[in-house]
Amino acid sequence: MSDTARTVAGRAFTVADTHPGRRISPRGSAFDYAFQALCFAAATALLASLGGVLISLAIGGWPVLSKFGFGFLTGKTWDPVRDIYGAAGPIVDTIITSLLALMLSLPIAGGVAFFLTELCPSFLRRPIGTAVELLAGIPSIVYGMWGLFVFAPVFAAKIEIPLMGMAPPGSIWETLLSGIPNGSGILSASIILAIMILPFMAATLRELLNTVPPQVRESAYGLGATTAEVVMKVTLPYVRRGAVGAVMLGLGRALGETMAVTFIIGNSHDFPKGLFDSGATIASTIANEFNEASGLQASALIALGLVLFVLTFLVLALARLLLRNPEG
Repeated sequence: MSDTARTVAGRAFTVADTHPGRRISPRGSAFDYAFQALCFAAATALLASLGGVLISLAIGGWPVLSKFGFGFLTGKTWDPVRDIYGAAGPIVDTIITSLLALMLSLPIAGGVAFFLTELCPSFLRRPIGTAVELLAGIPSIVYGMWGLFVFAPVFAAKIEIPLMGMAPPGSIWETLLSGIPNGSGILSASIILAIMILPFMAATLRELLNTVPPQVRESAYGLGATTAEVVMKVTLPYVRRGAVGAVMLGLGRALGETMAVTFIIGNSHDFPKGLFDSGATIASTIANEFNEASGLQASALIALGLVLFVLTFLVLALARLLLRNPEG
């Protein structure tokens, strides 16, 4: 043993012998307590803010809730002139547009993510991935303006008018495709929402698929699996928990989107009779009327915000339910 080793061993023995049972605090332990306190304060502040928002919405919406009761959620009439408020129309329109947007965007987002991770040549992965991220960063009002001035006229001329003309009279297709062919309506808003949430889901799914170990894919290919089999039976089940989270992230974005939907949905509180009919989501109703609202109308809009809050919470609860694993 060298002299240096003997010296270090002797000092350690002296400290242990002089202070038996004494724990030597690591360097920086004093900061650790402060760090724990800061983390606890941050978590507490987040919960307090969430509770404060919920309480504020409940207090602000109480006048209209106390007057109309459950009828506020089921009523079809929204008439600020007579102070009659029924939120069924905006609630239904919000759910319809969000689900349609999810149905339209999810297959494309999954295809983009699988292409980038499984099939795309290496020299194209970075440019396509960057393009997807740029699409996710475009402000929603830009999507709304593009939808109103560019997409809506083309959609009305090329899609709505031909489809409405081909629908057999008296059939379910005539009812489903009813509305005013001006390019604005439920389906147009759903398509714009789908374009908006697609980059978020595609980028998230791509990052999830990149976390799959290469050995997992190579083993599947080594057993003779095709690319489709590897994707559907190996990589997708491997990241299914995160994939559900990505889908719910896109759905949450669609539920709360405001400006883009306000531009293109038509802003009618009546129940939509067809996909081309006008509508109004909760967010677009609040955006259109809150600036000039007062009294019971302001309370009704705040109550709509509370309903949107609850809808978002239900989406998160559904995500947690889908992520439950009986096998642990």
